[in-house]
Amino acid sequence: MRSFDLTPLYRATVGFDQIADLMDRALASDVSQNSYPPYNIEKTADDAWRISIAVAGFSEDDLAIEVKDRSLHVTARKAEDNAERTYLHRGIATRAFERRFHLADHVRVTGASHENGMLHIDLVREVPEALKPRRIEIASSGKTDANLVEAKSVN
Repeated sequence: MRSFDLTPLYRATVGFDQIADLMDRALASDVSQNSYPPYNIEKTADDAWRISIAVAGFSEDDLAIEVKDRSLHVTARKAEDNAERTYLHRGIATRAFERRFHLADHVRVTGASHENGMLHIDLVREVPEALKPRRIEIASSGKTDANLVEAKSVN
């Protein structure tokens, strides 16, 4: 078992809280952590992804998707089945679950669909115009007046 103390990282950096938090989460995650339900993360374009979660046995009413604090929360609660049944084998798990995905800056959920026992959640990164790279035109220097020493505006 390895244990890392990231306290010096917090003391020596400013503005890198997200990276330190990511490292904390990665190091703190337990190997025996619950893997139910299984899921895939697929890259569908340069700035788009799809999370597919196997939710066999759940209806749309049993599932909830919420985004808060840059985290995507997917939860499922199956309504109580009052019908008396005798199972010889019960391999389809319909137990409640909560799955969290931490989202990067400017990543937002664009939609979700439920088909064939799979929940698909589409994500896209939308960088604001202010943060996109932009080209600055370089003005050519025109002829300057050689006799001009100082220019002042007079009101």
